[in-house]
Amino acid sequence: MDAMRLFVRLVECGSFSAVGREAGIGQPAVSKQIRALERHLGAQLVLRTSRRVVITEAGKTLYESAKQLVDDFDAVESAVGDRHQSPRGLVRLNTAPGYGRLCVTPLLAEFFQRYPEVAIDLSVTERHIDLVGEGIDLAIRHGRLVDSSLTARKLSETDLVLAASPSYLAKKGVPTQLSDLDTHTCIIFARNRERRPWLLKAGKENLSYIPHGSLSTGDAEQTRAAVLCGLGISQAPMWLLSREIRAGEVQVLLPDLQPEPLPINLVYPAGRRVPMRVRVFMDYLVSAFKRRSA
Repeated sequence: MDAMRLFVRLVECGSFSAVGREAGIGQPAVSKQIRALERHLGAQLVLRTSRRVVITEAGKTLYESAKQLVDDFDAVESAVGDRHQSPRGLVRLNTAPGYGRLCVTPLLAEFFQRYPEVAIDLSVTERHIDLVGEGIDLAIRHGRLVDSSLTARKLSETDLVLAASPSYLAKKGVPTQLSDLDTHTCIIFARNRERRPWLLKAGKENLSYIPHGSLSTGDAEQTRAAVLCGLGISQAPMWLLSREIRAGEVQVLLPDLQPEPLPINLVYPAGRRVPMRVRVFMDYLVSAFKRRSA
C-alpha cells in the first residue's frame, strides 16, 4: 500500500524528489519502492530519463485503480481511527504569505494543544497553485471561486478598504470623491506585471478604478509596509491593516465607495475523501474564525 501511494503521487507530481519530500524520505527510497512494485506486478510502470519521468501505458492503466484503492484504504483507516484513536499525521496548507502570518499562525498553538499528533506544513505563495499536483490538502483562497474542481468551506469574509497613513494625508490631503484619486499616489498591487484594478461601488453600480503610482508589488505585506511608510493610498483587505486602523495609524478613505465584502474560503480537491486529520483542522479553523468575528 505504501508503494501504491508513492506511485499515485509520482504520476501526479512527475518527480521522484518531490514525492520523497512529501513522504519525508529520500529519492532513492522512493525509487526502490517503485521498482519493488514493478517487480511484483511484472510490468514497467515508469521510464526514468535524466530530465523527466514518463509513465508507461501499464502505469497509466494502474494509476486509476491504484488511486481508488488508496482512497478506499484511507477511508477505512479513517473510519476505524475515528473510533479508536486521535487524528495524526501531516496536513499541508497553502495560503498567501501575509494572511498566513497575520491570521493563521496565531491560531496554531491552540490547535496543537488539542491535536498534538497532527503536524501542519504551511506553504505560502501569492499565486494559486495546483493542489493535486503539489500535494496540498487545503488552501485558503480569497474572492469568488471559479474552479469547479475544488470544494469550498467558507472561512470568513473581509472588507476591501481604501487606506492611507495620516502622514501621507497630511501632505496630499484627504480625498472626498472618486475623481480626487486622480491627484493622489496609489500603491499598486500587480501580479505578472498586470496591475489589479480597484473594485469600488457607487450605490448599486460596480466600478473599476485603475490605480497609478510609482510603486507596484505582488506581495500583500509590501503593500502594508508601503501604506505605513506614507507612500500612498492602497486598496487592501481589512485583515491586512485592521490592527493599524484600530490604532489610528491608518485611515480608511471614501467608505461610501466600499465594495461588497470579499469571501475567504478553505478549498480542497472535489470528490476526494477528507482524512480525519484534515477534517479536524478544517473544523478548527472555521470555528476559530467564527469566534474571532463574533
